Amino acid sequence: DQGLPGAEISRRILEEIDIAEVVRKSSANWDGGYLLSGALGNGDCFVLRDPHGIRPGFYFEDDEVVAAASERAPLMTVFGKRIDEVKEIPAGGMMVVKRDGALRHEVIRQPAPTPTSCTFERIYFSRGNDADIYRERKQLGANLAPKIWQAIDGDLENAVFSYIPNTAETAYLGLMDELRRVRRREVKKEILSAARDGSLDEALIDRLILSNWPRGEKIAHKDVKLRTFISQEKWRSDLVSHVYDVTYGLVTPEDTLVCVDDSIVRGTTLKQSILKILSSLNPRRIIIASTAPQIRYPDCYGIDMSELGRFVAFQAMVALLEERGSTGQLREVYLRCLAQSDRPPEQMVNHVRALYDLFTEEEIAAKISALVRPRDVPWTGKVEILFQSVEGLHAALPRHAGDWYFTGRYPTPGGYRVLNQAFINFYEKKAKRSY
Repeated sequence: DQGLPGAEISRRILEEIDIAEVVRKSSANWDGGYLLSGALGNGDCFVLRDPHGIRPGFYFEDDEVVAAASERAPLMTVFGKRIDEVKEIPAGGMMVVKRDGALRHEVIRQPAPTPTSCTFERIYFSRGNDADIYRERKQLGANLAPKIWQAIDGDLENAVFSYIPNTAETAYLGLMDELRRVRRREVKKEILSAARDGSLDEALIDRLILSNWPRGEKIAHKDVKLRTFISQEKWRSDLVSHVYDVTYGLVTPEDTLVCVDDSIVRGTTLKQSILKILSSLNPRRIIIASTAPQIRYPDCYGIDMSELGRFVAFQAMVALLEERGSTGQLREVYLRCLAQSDRPPEQMVNHVRALYDLFTEEEIAAKISALVRPRDVPWTGKVEILFQSVEGLHAALPRHAGDWYFTGRYPTPGGYRVLNQAFINFYEKKAKRSY
């Protein structure tokens, strides 16, 4: 309208474009979790985080550099920054760095009233050298102590504790700290009781101080270059059988071998590799303790876990239905999912939860234990799988409420649409993503 030549129009657009407003309009109907970065031809760049804070995002700025990443620790390491110098990108926020270096913070979407940052990032994906994640993973391990203590009936003398490398190591340290605290309280109680009734002597002190303490060993070893969870589905079965090895000569046939794992999704690695190689040590029993609760529902926010039928917790629930002759419940839920499949995502509900509610957490855990126990091994011992409770998860990660994998409480309507389609795909025997 101003009669400007083409080259001048391009120059004016590059100089005057408001990328924040462009993104604000284009993202109005986005659903999901994201941390997006981009650059324009004029030298401007930006980073944008979803309004629920599902995906993590951090940044720092100084006189020379503005940098952003999905994790805090790498920024501290690469640029030599202190923890207080690296800030979190607000949910729904956008950082715009102009080509002259000026930094502007924008609110693109109003943040959700209750942020739901992804807990699986904290459990597994993020680097464990971040100060907060390190503390959280230790607490996840500590929160498993009561279940493990009960499972072994307090018999630390005949138990060997270890972990499935490598992301479970920090949780293992937290578990060992908590077991020692429990044992110290037990010893104190017995000493005080013996002192009161006059039975305290050197033999009792020696027994309490020198025996029945948790023994930790490095049992499993993993090729650090391979991560079976994120490997391609068609290669996973072959891969998991070559990833792990063990330390021999530490476990006796009288021992219960307790190994901490960060999470159990499909159970493939457990059944085809870990339990096979651990059983070669011939323990009396193997307990696998997961720092994550049972993974029951699909994800659609950046972690490729969208096929319900591949989750071992879902498989266990279906197996229990079959045992009870109640598979008709599956069809009922299928019909309910079909009935709402054409509705807007905002009107969809989680019908799959009704199936899980038919069983206790312990019943599903026991069936998972049976499903993952390898049959083609000579070992005759027992396998028991223990899981973190949802309450234990939130106690360890109080600032991170995104628990949809475990509870089916999705932060956005799109999550319910993906779950609905995932169950339809399962029932119709369609092995494909639900989004």
